[in-house]
Amino acid sequence: MLQHIKNDLQQLGSPEKAAFLSRFFKTGKGQYGEGDEFLGITMPEIREVVKKYSMLSIEEWTELLQSPYHEFRMAALIGLMKRFQKSKKDELTQQIIFETYLLNLNNINNWDLVDVTCRDIIGAYLLHKERSVLYELAQRPHLWAQRVAIVSTWYFISRNQFSDTLQISELLLSHKHDLIHKAVGWMLREVGKRDELVLEEFLDTHVKQMPRTALRYAIERFPESKRKYYLTL
Repeated sequence: MLQHIKNDLQQLGSPEKAAFLSRFFKTGKGQYGEGDEFLGITMPEIREVVKKYSMLSIEEWTELLQSPYHEFRMAALIGLMKRFQKSKKDELTQQIIFETYLLNLNNINNWDLVDVTCRDIIGAYLLHKERSVLYELAQRPHLWAQRVAIVSTWYFISRNQFSDTLQISELLLSHKHDLIHKAVGWMLREVGKRDELVLEEFLDTHVKQMPRTALRYAIERFPESKRKYYLTL
């Protein structure tokens, strides 16, 4: 069955799209996606194939996650996410998927792989649990673990729980990488959608320490006058 999904995905590949995606996801030497391999498959195509193979086991999805091909890894993560979501009353299955995700962070190695799946696996699993693992991830010297830490809090934001987002954002404010600046600003903006005063309190305290990219993302929905105010501080 695993070979069947690989065959189906490979048949959808496009050399032209693969070349574009390789550039878009920065796979060149020294870039954040260095060495990643693309087949040139779109996200809608990947999702349709995953639907067809919803019966695959966690072990099979995990094996697919070891693939050198980016789209295979995306399919595996979406498959695991769908299994997690269908297992609402099966705590053990959810725990296994959660742990599998964390054990395979070296294969969840680009921002799209993180952003599409971590909220609804890591965030969802931790909603009613102790969340120290997110702080441990945020402090690892590992770009994708750090992005998982902040983007996973999106699940809490959607339930009007903001404290972890704010605390992890503080931990990451001095980060050097643009991809973390963007993620922090994005999650802060999500907080602001729910409670603008909470966002403003955070900005009033931290605006002078925030990377400009993070700040611009965070204030994107503010009126022009308020955006200008924060940008001049």
